[in-house]
Amino acid sequence: MVETSARLLRLLSLLEARPEWSGGDLAERLDVTVRTLRRDMAKLRSLGYPVSSVPGVAGGYRLGAGAALPPLLLDDDEAVAVALSLRTAATQSVTGVGEASVRALAKLEQVLPSRLRERAAAIGQATVPLAGPGPAIDAEALTTIARACRNRERLEFGYRDRGGQLTARRTEPHRLVQAGYRWYLVARDTDRDDWRTFRADRIEAPRLTGARFVPVDPPDAAAFVARAVTTAPYRYQARILIHAPAGMIAEHVPPSVGIIEPAGAGRCVLVSGSDSLDALAFHVTTLGVDYAVLEPPELAARLSVLAARLAAASHASLGRDPS
Repeated sequence: MVETSARLLRLLSLLEARPEWSGGDLAERLDVTVRTLRRDMAKLRSLGYPVSSVPGVAGGYRLGAGAALPPLLLDDDEAVAVALSLRTAATQSVTGVGEASVRALAKLEQVLPSRLRERAAAIGQATVPLAGPGPAIDAEALTTIARACRNRERLEFGYRDRGGQLTARRTEPHRLVQAGYRWYLVARDTDRDDWRTFRADRIEAPRLTGARFVPVDPPDAAAFVARAVTTAPYRYQARILIHAPAGMIAEHVPPSVGIIEPAGAGRCVLVSGSDSLDALAFHVTTLGVDYAVLEPPELAARLSVLAARLAAASHASLGRDPS
């Protein structure tokens, strides 16, 4: 049985190494009869590998693409290369692949032999990436968090709030959400019995506890983070009617800045927050479209003041008397 399994792994490795093989060449490489080779091919197909065969003198075997990805065989160099690529994609927040890279890295690092983990770690430690505008995120911590989410395993960590105060948190992790260059963990804080968002770059020393859990009424992770980062932390929460299609405004307003809600043909509502009325006014005005403030009234009043100031500055610049 062990000999057969080893032979199947070698056969699969050969099929991955070349687009097409003749039956005779494969049998010779494996030192088996053509009849044994046919049985091995049938076994691979039963395991879900899409092996196709063409009969005749010019025929042969080839490994095709299947509906689902079967297990892959990687040599040492390939495994290290994949691990480093996934780590880079995760820490650099590559658009569209960041979260998938973290999930794949969590799976890969569980099965990498220790010698390969050491090689990947050594290269990673010696490499200095050009940092983006967002905060640096520890890839090991991110991988641990992703594994906890996937396995529904309770996670404990230290969390540093906006003021720098460190507290111990015990959580039931739900999802990781990428918003621009930042990552957020959506998790139920068991001590506070409430769903919370945690910025991944403020999480310290995450630890898997080994205790599994059943999620309790989990929220829509993306919407939950969007609300948390665009309005909840701020003094002013604004709702602004924009006279432009939602799709057009979405190109200029990232999810970490505001939520865009369709409001009929050619209109949408921008929901955003800030501690500064001037910052809100500047942001919406630079969109270059007509708008009306729905709330808060303080923002509408501030816009009146700013409009009068801008009109006076315009008249003064043109040498006119604003009166």
